[in-house]
Order: sequence, then C-alpha cells, then structure tokens
Amino acid sequence: VAQLEGRAKFKGSGRMPGLKPKADRKSSPSPRKQRPHGFARVKTTPTERVEHAVGSCRDCGADLAGGWVPRAREIIDLPQVPVQVPELVYIARTCPACGRRCVPSPELDGMVLGKGRLGINLISLIAALREEGRLPIRAIQWYLHTVHGLRLSVGAIVSVLRRISQKAQDAVAQIRASPVVHADATGWREDGRNGYVWTFSAPNQRYFLRRNRSKTVVDEVLDRATGALGLRFLLRLPPLRQPHTALLGSPATGHSRLAGPLTDAVPLAQWADAVQQLYRQAKAFTYPHQGQRHAAQRTLERRLLTICQPFLDDPSAAQSKLCRRIQRHIKERFVLVAEPDVPPDNNAAERSRRHLVISRKISGGTRSQQGTQSKMTLTSLFGTWRAQGRNPLTSCRQLLASPQV
Repeated sequence: VAQLEGRAKFKGSGRMPGLKPKADRKSSPSPRKQRPHGFARVKTTPTERVEHAVGSCRDCGADLAGGWVPRAREIIDLPQVPVQVPELVYIARTCPACGRRCVPSPELDGMVLGKGRLGINLISLIAALREEGRLPIRAIQWYLHTVHGLRLSVGAIVSVLRRISQKAQDAVAQIRASPVVHADATGWREDGRNGYVWTFSAPNQRYFLRRNRSKTVVDEVLDRATGALGLRFLLRLPPLRQPHTALLGSPATGHSRLAGPLTDAVPLAQWADAVQQLYRQAKAFTYPHQGQRHAAQRTLERRLLTICQPFLDDPSAAQSKLCRRIQRHIKERFVLVAEPDVPPDNNAAERSRRHLVISRKISGGTRSQQGTQSKMTLTSLFGTWRAQGRNPLTSCRQLLASPQV
C-alpha cells in the first residue's frame, strides 16, 4: 500500500492526473465576435396566469387596489396525468309503434383502431417511444405504469406496433418515383441469425427492408425506376439493369482497407491522392450546358483510367484489385458530372440508417420474421416523417385517425 501511495504521489505531485502546467499567453485574447442578434432564453408562452397581490397595507392596514407588475416568474412543470378509461355504453330501445329494436352505431372514428380497446393517442405515444425514443418494450411498459398508472402486457405493446405497421405500404411506390435514390446496407440480426437491412433514401422518403446483400434487392425495390441510384463504392454488386443508374462515391474510397501487406505505402498514397484530386475536380464542375458536361465526364473517365493503368496487371500492387474494379465500372464513376442533380456522395443513406443502427445496438435485432417486418415498416414510416420535418407523434395520430384506416 505504501508503495502504491508513493507511486501515486510521485506521478500526480498533488495535482489531478494529466493536468498540464499553465503556459504563458503569447498574445492577448482576441475580442469576442459580435453576434447578429441576442441568444437569450426565450420565455415560454404561459398556459395559465396566477396573480399574487397584497390586499392591505402591512403598516397601516389600508385596503389596496390596482397596481403594476414589477416582475413575473414562470414555472415549467408537467402534470401527473392518469390514464383515462371512458366506458361507452350503448343503450338499446324498442320502438313503441312498430316494435323495432334500435341500437346506436359505435361512432368510434378517430378514437380506436378496429375492435381494439387502446385509443389512438395511446397507440401513437407507444409507437413514438419505440421508434423516436428507441425505448425497449419493457421500458415503455414501465413508463406507462409509473407515469400514467396504465398496466399493459408486453404482448399488447407488440400487437400495437404490428397494427401500426400495417398502415404504411406505399413507400416503395414513392421511392420509385424519386429522381435520385441513395441505397446502403447494414447488419441486422433476426432470431440470432445475421442478415442485412437495406435502406433506400429519397429526398423526402425512407424505405427499409431486410434481405441478403445481392443486387436482386435493388431490382426488387427499384424495378422500372428511371432515376439515379447512389450506392457505396465497395459494395460487390454486378452492373444494375435500371437505366441511368450510377454507383456513386469517391473512386478512392476504401483504399485504406485494401487486402494484403503494404510493402510500399508511398506509391499507394500517391495514387490515392491523384484519384482524390480528380474526384474533387468532378465535384467542382459547374458547366450548365449538357454537351459540355458529357464531354467533361468522358475526359475525367480517361484520366482516371490513365492513373489506374500501371496497376491493372500488377498483382503485387495493393491497389490492383481496386483499379480493375474502377475499370469495369468506369461509366458509373462520374455520373455526377453529367447529371448535376445527382449528389457526389452517399451520405443521405448513411444518415438515414443511423437511427436504425442505434436501435440495433440497444435491442440487438428482432426475434421473428413478423417482428422484423413490423420494425422495418415502422422505421420507414417514422424515417419518412423525420425526413419531411414533421412531428412523428402528431403524424402518427393523423395517420391512425384518417378515414382510409
């Protein structure tokens, strides 16, 4: 113990571990940049006004009236709202003239789904907690019981999520109609078995499904699509059969992942820098005329092939395999030059699947095929609302209360 204490005292010298001595300032600090406007905390709109006033003078006891407001204070709080369980009682009556039995209609539009007993507001809250809050089923169960005094079984919550997932089946048609679609794949386990989830991202739509990693998934989702498709460069996919399809991404993407020992990193770095420089020129191309854009695309393709030519037949080169791949898909490398509306990267797909990846890290995946289908549909639904800048909770209520439901 004494040896450890002495070692700690020697290392820390009585100060916090890792604390560096203060260095003298070489120059005076620069003045703070002026802001265009104030960033003070905005006062919340009050929902209730409670006035406090003194009724009589504390010295002489005279009655007081009128006055002014020297200060006001806001208090932000949440009420403890218990669950509401209205019981709808239908009274049957008999007509005294004809003897017909008259029973009122249910009139449950906008209140519940079908013959269920859970209201639309509760169902929307459960779905929002599951998808936006990424809460496990048990955590949702605890929240409803602790905050609202509602006891629901795990099976009831799962059934609610499945019923919502049946309300959004038109995402594929919307994705197909988009001029630009980004696609990517990430891992997803189902009942402990590894698999892949594909994400297809249009500017205002998201679509997710679990399949294998072959190109047939793209054909299944984007069959008869005519827009441009963005895919990660390192995906091992054969040429796709959709017209105007492009495998986007930097041609030098993944040069640090090349297989085999790097015997000489200097030629590899020089090759990567040359390809990256060419790609930056493609991103900066801004000619509006279509003929100039196609001509520039062909020029960049020839220059890229020239850079890769010395390594095509050299198996010892670390970039040989990647160069041969670039040669096979050279027509897809610079589509962003010929089509200005096509983004130069696949960041949209990366961002759209981030929410699902975090959910996967929390839950570990799904346990059945039906659970996977419900998860993918809900992720597509809430991802679309998120991309459109809509409130997911309000949008879910509107969906469930819509007449087509």
